[in-house]
Amino acid sequence: MKRIRVIRGWKDLADHDRGAAVAMGSFDGVHLGHQQVIALAAEAARDLGAPLGVITFDPHPRVYFRPDEPAFRLMKTDQLARALEALNVDMLYVLPLEPELAGMTDRAFAADVLHQGLGARHVSVGFDNSFGKGRTGTPDTMAAYGREMGFGVSVAAPYGDESGDKFSSTAVRTALREGKPDVAAEILGRPFAIEGPVQRGRQLGRTLGFPTANVALADYVTPRYGVYATRTRLSDGRELPGVANIGVNPTVHGVTEPLLEVWLFDFDEDIYDRIIETDLIAFLRPEEKFESLEIMTEQVMADAKAARAVLGV
Repeated sequence: MKRIRVIRGWKDLADHDRGAAVAMGSFDGVHLGHQQVIALAAEAARDLGAPLGVITFDPHPRVYFRPDEPAFRLMKTDQLARALEALNVDMLYVLPLEPELAGMTDRAFAADVLHQGLGARHVSVGFDNSFGKGRTGTPDTMAAYGREMGFGVSVAAPYGDESGDKFSSTAVRTALREGKPDVAAEILGRPFAIEGPVQRGRQLGRTLGFPTANVALADYVTPRYGVYATRTRLSDGRELPGVANIGVNPTVHGVTEPLLEVWLFDFDEDIYDRIIETDLIAFLRPEEKFESLEIMTEQVMADAKAARAVLGV
């Protein structure tokens, strides 16, 4: 698989980083609807003999304009890059959403960023895409700017399931908050995954017979608190089945910031401070507060048995 190039900004780019057919959007999750937008850009890239690019923004526009809202992200930039790499995207343009960019009119964005900065030869957007200060830009205005400035434009139609529900990042977040990782995976085209460094804790699980690797949820959307069957990828590429609790572990410490605490089956290595990525495969039960550590341990062992059955291990 070819490696994607991550390019930050739009100014003073090298010639080989310009001239792509690009898909533009936030692309949080790179769900099946997003993939339709990217597919239109890929088709244009083939026709033009141009590289395939994706434009996104950092921070996410929702974070920039509504910073006090609860965490909602579905993936980190590294995860986004890997998902796009799997779709054969050549370049990921990460545009810094700062006052200069946020204050641009839709015309200025098309002219200064897309045309002059990136030298875009084609731009694909979703049917509901908006851009520019005050979100005044629409697919129709993008098409008009394309005709004026010399780049092609394509617009992806709504895309959803057989019942007519549109695939969206909002639908993924709703499914996760309801404890339905299987529904989220259907929209994403793959399981939802939490990535982060393994934290050092009190190592209580190890003394009870189920050592856990703990990862902070940070900016991720918070799934329903509870126990999940999981698959975890280590930094060396190994993938391990496991069972995880997401929540505040009220039996032991009752912390206020939720954690992913995953027990990797048949594994006993020091992975503190290393990056792991854990897929949520199935929701097993809600988080509970137990009367004793003994009762909790008995339930964890039952959870592990249920997770092994789900995962076929």
